[in-house]
Amino acid sequence: MEYVILAVVIAVVAVGAIAGLVVSGRRRQQLPPKSQAPVITAPKTTPQEPQVGEEAAPPTEEPRRTVEEVPLPEAAEEEVVEAPAEAEAAPAVEVPEPTAGRLVRLRSRLSRSQNSLGKGLLSLLSREHLDEDTWEEIEETLLTADVGVAPTQELVERLRTRVKVLGTRTPDELRGLLREELVELVGKDADRTVRSTKHEEGPAVVLVVGVNGVGKTTTTGKLARVLVADGRTVVLGAADTFRAAAADQLQTWGERVGARTVRGPEGGDPASIAFDAVKEGIAEGVDTVLIDTAGRLHTKTGLMDELGKVKRVVEKHGPVDEVLLVLDATTGQNGLIQARVFAEVVDITGIVLTKLDGTAKGGIVVAVQRELGVPVKLIGLGEGADDLAPFEPGAFVDALIGD
Repeated sequence: MEYVILAVVIAVVAVGAIAGLVVSGRRRQQLPPKSQAPVITAPKTTPQEPQVGEEAAPPTEEPRRTVEEVPLPEAAEEEVVEAPAEAEAAPAVEVPEPTAGRLVRLRSRLSRSQNSLGKGLLSLLSREHLDEDTWEEIEETLLTADVGVAPTQELVERLRTRVKVLGTRTPDELRGLLREELVELVGKDADRTVRSTKHEEGPAVVLVVGVNGVGKTTTTGKLARVLVADGRTVVLGAADTFRAAAADQLQTWGERVGARTVRGPEGGDPASIAFDAVKEGIAEGVDTVLIDTAGRLHTKTGLMDELGKVKRVVEKHGPVDEVLLVLDATTGQNGLIQARVFAEVVDITGIVLTKLDGTAKGGIVVAVQRELGVPVKLIGLGEGADDLAPFEPGAFVDALIGD
């Protein structure tokens, strides 16, 4: 029995093997031989270039031209010529307007001071009866306008006397009376000329000083415009090395009027830069050297001593002709405290009052002159480049009183 089963198994295996061989043979007959597999081989003949469009055409021989024979487009020539010209063009030098009569042209800027002082006084003096209460109001108006106590008392006494002598008071008579007294109070005989003319020792040296935030650098730049407008040649000294971009700001002001700026590294020695500026001014033979100093708190002894050092170093070249103290007119009587301290360190020769076009009271002109014993020489009446005007007492009082 076992032999029978074994024989059956062998027979089954043999049949399966024979069936597999038959199937395999049929598959080999259906598939092409390996040598016939690459049906898509390229033809043995040389392929032709596709003739579709000009770019596909075979290159043709063309005559060759040199660079000199090839004309350039006209537009390209204009761009090549004009572009470098614009890049190399120097900044245009402005011609400042003349300073003569500038305060008259800017009188409208004093409108706020006019309302508080000039028109207020005219209104009070025009009353039919000038009793003690009226005179007290006149005195209060003057004090509110920052005229100061002593100048106010003097003016009120003179007005009292002249009104009694005058008798009748027409509007024109009152205006003329008030004008005369205010001009006298402001000081009509003071020398308000900025000493900026070259002398035997060299150029005139003008030192600009003041506390932080009053606008010294801007004032120095505007003063350069004033001097150039009056026919002076100028060199600027950027001795404010503590405020960021102060030298850049001053240089921009100088470039506008063709004045060179001498500057040094940020945080450098201000006295050294001031010395170099005067040295350059002597070498170039200019009329005036303007030196912008750093703003300093009047309560800081070290900073004030450094200002004295700047002045002493500059004087090794020659005398300092002007020391202009820049004051913010809107600070009123507080500015007088600053003025006293600066006057103790350097000999102040003139005052520059800025921001008189704002809420400042016109009487500060009188107070600061009385306090320091030096005249107001320049006043700032706006943010424009030519809004710094030489101070003229008559024009100033006319602006305060109004038409």
